[in-house]
Amino acid sequence: MTLPKILESYHTQSKVWDELMSQTGVRESYLQLVKTLEGLSAEEMGNKDELAKKLFMTQGITFTVYSDNEGVEKIFPFDIIPRIIEAKEWAIIEAGVKQRLRALNIFLKDVYHQQFIIKDGIVPAKLIYSCPLFLREMMNVNVPFDIYSHISGIDLIRDADGSFYVLEDNLRTPSGVSYMLENRSITFRIFPDLIPSNNVRRVIEYPSLLLKNLLGLANRQTSNPTVVLLTPGVYNSAYFEHTTLARLMGIELVEGRDLVVENHHVYMKTTSGLQKVDVIYRRVDDEFIDPLTFRPDSILGVPGIYWAYRKGNVAIVNAMGNGVADDKAVYSYVPDMIRYYLNEEPILKNVPTYELNVPENRSMVFANMGNMVIKKTNESGGYGMLMGNKATEEEMEEYKKAILEDPRNFIAQPIINLSSSPCYIDGKLQPRRVDLRPFALYGPDGINIVPGGLTRVALREGSLVVNSSQGGGSKDTWVLGD
Repeated sequence: MTLPKILESYHTQSKVWDELMSQTGVRESYLQLVKTLEGLSAEEMGNKDELAKKLFMTQGITFTVYSDNEGVEKIFPFDIIPRIIEAKEWAIIEAGVKQRLRALNIFLKDVYHQQFIIKDGIVPAKLIYSCPLFLREMMNVNVPFDIYSHISGIDLIRDADGSFYVLEDNLRTPSGVSYMLENRSITFRIFPDLIPSNNVRRVIEYPSLLLKNLLGLANRQTSNPTVVLLTPGVYNSAYFEHTTLARLMGIELVEGRDLVVENHHVYMKTTSGLQKVDVIYRRVDDEFIDPLTFRPDSILGVPGIYWAYRKGNVAIVNAMGNGVADDKAVYSYVPDMIRYYLNEEPILKNVPTYELNVPENRSMVFANMGNMVIKKTNESGGYGMLMGNKATEEEMEEYKKAILEDPRNFIAQPIINLSSSPCYIDGKLQPRRVDLRPFALYGPDGINIVPGGLTRVALREGSLVVNSSQGGGSKDTWVLGD
């Protein structure tokens, strides 16, 4: 097998699914890309890589690392080589994500109303009521169109056999969609001819689809509804995304201090007086959204907004209380939810998950800690996680102690060999591990998933951690047309 020159130093790893190379050579979906790259000199590739970095810098495409003492904002690392997904692969992802979201949405309505799934013994009551993100304030609250998770980001990984697995569900305030849009924009700049010639499907419709869904949630009697995006402010890690989405949708970006509640209706302060608000796309977490109902020390939310929402005078996206559905301990029951609510077999598999409040699971995990990932059930961004194969004995002992003190707060999963994708690093193509976060929009007309998503990449050699807060970056995701 004769490889193109650009791939001579590209070494795949055993027991890892490589997106670019199969055992017989370059995969068909990557042939045209490799041919194009082969025709570029090292200087041209370096220039394109440098141009991408400059574009990210000048456009202020940043994220925040709270634990970094050197500074708050960082430029989001971007790899110029796109990740390519074939049409038949995307069809499975799309069908699987839609199926999963239908079941999770029914679960959220059920768990806050009749609780049939608890009464029938499918999900333990103790698991739900011990979840810190289960909001008793949402019991018997009717949400518009019975939709709880209007915007979802479902994290997918690919195992050594090429099968897609759901790693976790993000149903509260999922972030990353602005990077998906910016990645595509940058790729158009550096490879202007490649996207049309490869028949790559578009992601640019995301903001218009989101706005359509937000407007559809407004009261039917309102002819010209007002939609706003509520941000915690400039110090939030995803503030760039908040500003980007508000600008692309043409709606106001507001903070809690810009809104006021009067007679259980929400109003926005403007130079010409108060303006009634009909729909709020909020990026403020549940506990901070209303100091009168939740955390009294919060200065990010709006006093009284909970009761305006409960009375149906304002729609809030996503609904409050969704955290009970993306709790990492509840995650292991999602396949059962699909069978229970939809009478279907799951299209996408779960990663095997062990609840550590079960004594037998604890014993097994403690004995095999070097092959496990230990996660806190309600942390995100790669925080609160122990990679057993990289941990020291001291770190393992600390985690064992923490688990024994609060076993409900931890789950364990076997370390999955994430698939690898080609990245342009140090002047050559090198494989790095990736995951995929497709973004789904659930509106009155059903579920839409833009063909693409955010591919996150572990830029450190040998790393399996793709989170930007832990040294990861991203790349453009191409879904090919039929």
